[in-house]
Amino acid sequence: MARLQVERLGGLAGLGGPLSRIRSRGEIDCQSLSAADRKAVDKLFESHARPKSTRSKPKTLGRDTFTYRLTRATSDGEETIEVPESLLPESLFGCVRDELV
Repeated sequence: MARLQVERLGGLAGLGGPLSRIRSRGEIDCQSLSAADRKAVDKLFESHARPKSTRSKPKTLGRDTFTYRLTRATSDGEETIEVPESLLPESLFGCVRDELV
C-alpha cells in the first residue's frame, strides 16, 4: 500500500453528491502514517472484504455526519471502501482539502 486516496462525503453540504459543487479529497503516502494507523487502515479494508452475510448492518448516519471513501492500489487493481468518520484514523483527516468544482 503506497498511496491512499481519501474523499469526504455527505454532511449538510452533500459533499461528493451528484449536485455538489464542493469536493473534499486528498491523498497520503501510507509510509508517512504511524504503524498503528497503517494497521487500522488495513483492518478497515479487511473488515469490508468479508462476505456480506457476516457483516453487521451499517448504522444510519445523520445528515450532518461524514463518510469517507478510501481507495488504495493492490496487486489486483484498486480497492475502495466507505467508512464512517468515527472509524477513520485521525491522521487521515489532515490530507483532505475542500475545492470548488
